[in-house]
Amino acid sequence: MDTPITRAEHNEFCRRMEEEHSRQNARIADIEAGLTEVRAISVSIERLATNMENMAKEQERQGREQEKQGERLDALEGRDGEMWRKVIGCVITAVIGAVIGFVCSRIGM
Repeated sequence: MDTPITRAEHNEFCRRMEEEHSRQNARIADIEAGLTEVRAISVSIERLATNMENMAKEQERQGREQEKQGERLDALEGRDGEMWRKVIGCVITAVIGAVIGFVCSRIGM
């Protein structure tokens, strides 16, 4: 190891080291570009997850509103049905009363 190297050997060593550094720098640049893409994808995924969470909350809210609307619609439909039942009941009572009154008047009561 104590033997000195020649200038040509030294220059060859420097050239090979520079080539190795060049190759490694290119690999590092590729890795950094890939890392930038991964970061961008991660931000996109985070935004997507937030949007999906908001959509789920909105869908749940809309579901509750639809249930409330359904209940109100049932109540409104029930009121109309109840009103018609009362009207029909009154009409039937009036008809029965008229028939009884007619019968009573015929038999002399």
